Amino acid sequence: MTVDDERTALAVESFLTEVLDRVAERVAIIKPQIAFFEQLGWRGIRVLDGICRRAREQGLMVLLDAKRGDIGSTAEGYASAYLAQDAAMPVDALTLNPYLGFDTIEPFAHAASDAGRGLFVLVKTSNPGSGDLQNREVDGEPLFGRVADGLGRFEAALSGSQTPWSALGVVCGATWPDQARRVREALPHALFLVPGYGAQGGSASAAIEGFVAGPKGREGGIVNSSRGILFPEAGVGCSDATTWEQSIDAALDRAIDELANAIQT
Repeated sequence: MTVDDERTALAVESFLTEVLDRVAERVAIIKPQIAFFEQLGWRGIRVLDGICRRAREQGLMVLLDAKRGDIGSTAEGYASAYLAQDAAMPVDALTLNPYLGFDTIEPFAHAASDAGRGLFVLVKTSNPGSGDLQNREVDGEPLFGRVADGLGRFEAALSGSQTPWSALGVVCGATWPDQARRVREALPHALFLVPGYGAQGGSASAAIEGFVAGPKGREGGIVNSSRGILFPEAGVGCSDATTWEQSIDAALDRAIDELANAIQT
């Protein structure tokens, strides 16, 4: 099947629905990556909308990984589409790219504040080439540190009333624990979204490096595992649904146990 074949979108929808129903009572949030739906055209966007709505109906939060970042009315359009109270495709939070400047964050921050939703801004990403730009020194400080410092006003503007945590979060990869500590110093109340755990090589202990002590262990972020759960090694090449389901369950069990142990140490 090709990406423009209707059956492809239906197969993706069926697969993700099964996964969603399987993990619904065991995780707090899902993070769909919009690119994989966009490549299927309008059918893919329809599938994404359906999956997001199904997840929210099941009590899960939805963090849409879209890495939006633009200026003026374009940013306002993106914010309206996903974060506004009357959003056409409502999600609970959205990832943003801040490297066009802090003014590009403003429309998203206004929409998130009005609707009680959240933002996760790229600061120090998990990919190997992130240091090409993010580690470059600007007046004696790495660029990612300057970005973290500049996000402080948004952290304050989106502060919550029921917890010390802000609705302004940051993306800080599990593969860079030292940099995570620098970001935490700049943004003590920002939730961390931590990619890089599991399939990308980050350990559970590295993934929570930017977390802080809480009443039930270390807290302050969301650790992401995508390929490790969706395509576990034990399920590769299996020819029956039972084996596939067992491999998903085992991968999820392992991730939960590793992270639970890490936050208690």
